[in-house]
Amino acid sequence: MENKDISRRDFLRKASEGAVALGGAALVGSCASPSSPDGASSTKSASVNEGMEYRTNNHNGDKVSLLGYGCMRWQMKKDKDGKDIVDQDSVNELVDRALEGGVNYFDTSPAYLQGQSEKAAGIALSRHPRKSYFLATKLSNFSNFSEEASLKMYRNSFVQMQTDYFDYYLLHALGGGGYPQFVRRYEDNGLMDFLLKEREAGRIRQLGFSFHGNQESFDQFIALHDKYHWDFVQIQMNYVDWRHADGIRNVNAEYLYEELDKREIPIVVMEPLQGGRLSRVPEGIAAMMKGRDPERSIASWAFRFVGSYPRILTALSGMTYMEHLRENLDTFTGFVPLSKDDLEFLEEMATLMQEYPTVNCNDCKYCMPCPYGIDIPGIFRHYNDLVNEGKVAQKGTEKYRKLRREYLLSYNRAIPTLRQADHCIGCRHCVPECPQSIDIPSELHRIDSYVESLRRDTK
Repeated sequence: MENKDISRRDFLRKASEGAVALGGAALVGSCASPSSPDGASSTKSASVNEGMEYRTNNHNGDKVSLLGYGCMRWQMKKDKDGKDIVDQDSVNELVDRALEGGVNYFDTSPAYLQGQSEKAAGIALSRHPRKSYFLATKLSNFSNFSEEASLKMYRNSFVQMQTDYFDYYLLHALGGGGYPQFVRRYEDNGLMDFLLKEREAGRIRQLGFSFHGNQESFDQFIALHDKYHWDFVQIQMNYVDWRHADGIRNVNAEYLYEELDKREIPIVVMEPLQGGRLSRVPEGIAAMMKGRDPERSIASWAFRFVGSYPRILTALSGMTYMEHLRENLDTFTGFVPLSKDDLEFLEEMATLMQEYPTVNCNDCKYCMPCPYGIDIPGIFRHYNDLVNEGKVAQKGTEKYRKLRREYLLSYNRAIPTLRQADHCIGCRHCVPECPQSIDIPSELHRIDSYVESLRRDTK
């Protein structure tokens, strides 16, 4: 793009043009080339075919499905005592269909789904031959990183997942607290020495880390490659964070990718959809995407972006429902990478999205439960969805009255009164738990101020 500074007037014009394009069925989508973004065919990627796309891990030869299953967003249900539990029947069905479709990488953590994800994954996957899938989990010792507590967590993961080895094991969410926190969590307590011995013994086949933080922290962790020989690294990568990360909560994925690529370290991608936001983009942007390629879903653009880079080993998707899984299988079966023109188009879309003041929440629910019962991710999700749909009520606009009423009604339907943003007292209990480093109380107060302004404007 020649000019990345775009005015709101230009945005509205482009969005309008896109909406017109969406209405015209005669437009032809772009033709993607089966080559890597630099124009050279990837030797690490299987050629375009009719089956699942696989990538070869250059460290050990694993043939890993380009679509990986992130086990953080499975369905929950209430048990007879009203407690939230994983819907195991749904998980079993999804895992069976994923394996049938060629997915063979499953990523979980002791911290996911209120501590229930590993057990649910273990139950579902243990029904299949162990060699038919790769297991990834993490040492999520955020609150208690004593040697005793960390070793207990590590050993419990084997029990929960019914296995005697892990294919991919991660130090979870390096970056929060910078390098000093890494030293406390993994070095001072002897955990790194222990994990290296576990790798030598084969109980960990590949050892790596997931990253959330600033560039200084990343540079320090990647410098440890000479000492620890990271087998892989998990980063947040999508077409918005490629060049538009805020530099505080996360680093531009373009920089992370290049640093890992030149060291030939395989990359696992998390948040290819930015917590689902890139499957629910603003209407004008969705119109332009559909105008460019009417046959493909909005979400498929984000997945094809990630898969177009040859160093990517797998891209994780937290597929809650069967329709999510089917759609993603369609994208990664007979996979077609993006062309250079497509990549430039997505950079333009990413630039336009910066006009939208959404909350950078990926719905991971690490902030939950709130001690005051506030539905933090639900509030952010409701707000983001209405912003993306162009349904935020702005005074002075023609539809203000209608949108004001719709916003208040939908807010009360989506979030019970006692769990709404106005109950936040600013205790900041949630802030250190957020991998995106969102100032959660500030965002809740901002949304509450907006809601209150709508409620008081009764004229």
